[in-house]
Amino acid sequence: MLRHVTATRYVTPLREGGSLPGLMEACDLGTYVVKFTGAGQGRPVLVNEIVAGELARALGLPVPEIVTVDVDPGLGRTEPDQEVQELLRNSAGTNLGVDFLPGALDLDPLAFDVGPEFAGRVLWFDALVGNVDRSWRNSNMLLWHRCPYVIDHGATLTFAHDRAAAPRFPDRPYDAGDHVLLGARPDLDAADAALAPRVTGELVDGVLALVPDDWLDGPPDAARDVYRTALLGRVARRDAWLPGVVAAVAAGRPRPVERAPRRPSWLRIGGAGR
Repeated sequence: MLRHVTATRYVTPLREGGSLPGLMEACDLGTYVVKFTGAGQGRPVLVNEIVAGELARALGLPVPEIVTVDVDPGLGRTEPDQEVQELLRNSAGTNLGVDFLPGALDLDPLAFDVGPEFAGRVLWFDALVGNVDRSWRNSNMLLWHRCPYVIDHGATLTFAHDRAAAPRFPDRPYDAGDHVLLGARPDLDAADAALAPRVTGELVDGVLALVPDDWLDGPPDAARDVYRTALLGRVARRDAWLPGVVAAVAAGRPRPVERAPRRPSWLRIGGAGR
């Protein structure tokens, strides 16, 4: 099970996210980026955060701890923003939290060499889950204590928003043309050999068991089976999407961006973290 904590203080909204996540302190003295069930993107995004995030962790990729967070809507009473107050009122109960990494920087592979092995594994994983949100515009990777972390997996497994698309997911091509790690010499062959055999029914079932039943659309067992079938089918049908990723790696990075690593604005707020 995911660790469960109770929020004790709403610190600040994080306005870089379209769903208005918030930074919150909790009963374990930790600080978390909380994504709310009442946000406009809905609970499928939170399900994807758990499924893709914990799958990445199980495959050896570094992911900040994911927890469930009990939120009392009264914590927003003193927040001057009416939108935040309404969001907290609509999100009473269990929400999703991601461990806050104080002082982390946006990871720029032009400034920090992640190496071909790590790049290959992240790219292979993103292709597996159909992650459209790890581009040169927004890497969704952090550098913390000189270690890279992958974050924000809500934009994966897009069939979660349209169950009719689930049967097509195993064969769906992955457009890696804008992937932030194309220029990092990703070793896809090694990644495929190492990771594909690890995506088993047992592993996927274990990850899906972490999702709260009331976040799933319809009967929980049937909803989990949709994810299970889609993910295991995608591993089995790698010949349908992996060659396109290999071709994107061969073509190289289309648009390198020279910039110094910076601290995301939602991390530039000071205060203690875990």
